[in-house]
Amino acid sequence: MKVLVVDDEAPLVHLIEQYLIREAFSVEATGDGAKAVDLVREQNPEVVILDLGLPGMDGVEACRRIRTFSDCYIIMLTARAEEVDRLIGLSVGADDYVTKPFSPRELVLRVKAMLRRPRTGGGGAQFLEVGGLRVDLAGREIQLQDGAVDLTRTEFDLLAALASQPGVALSRRELISKVWGDDWFGDRNVVDVHVGHLRRKLGDDPNSPEFIHTVRGVGYKMGAPR
Repeated sequence: MKVLVVDDEAPLVHLIEQYLIREAFSVEATGDGAKAVDLVREQNPEVVILDLGLPGMDGVEACRRIRTFSDCYIIMLTARAEEVDRLIGLSVGADDYVTKPFSPRELVLRVKAMLRRPRTGGGGAQFLEVGGLRVDLAGREIQLQDGAVDLTRTEFDLLAALASQPGVALSRRELISKVWGDDWFGDRNVVDVHVGHLRRKLGDDPNSPEFIHTVRGVGYKMGAPR
């Protein structure tokens, strides 16, 4: 498994590298955002650990560019704890975030948990349809009104989890278990962030949703098929 570490703090990068290497990961590192984009294109890593505050091309722009050609897992690092920074990182396609300072051991555990995440689909031709939304589980494709919707891995898995039980309210904990896995740990608000991305990409008005409905005090549900 290949992991690309992108951070301009050399001591931190070295520490993360050592922990990853101990767990038998192949590690590449750079402190340059533009070079990181090139490395992802050339080496196709499974996971990218990407610092938000890089000099030059920052992590947000690097993430945005990576997402134009790769669906690798991206964990965003940020030295700022404000929620807006976390949301910015995830809004361009990051799968998770970690706020500095953090334990390298916990970061590696999070990488391993991410790679063990259950993948939806893969068991033959399977389709889910809710209203005008068609989810191809085997092909991992979304069609909406005869047009394809481009989703990240995490967004697809979350949508598939909701669409597989239309009309059923699922808590954030249940969605995390289905999408991120039972051994995932972190902020449950990550579900809310990804639901926001899905709504935007599906053109779903949160005040009058057709697809993803908020169930107050519980979580979310997919609208029942018409």
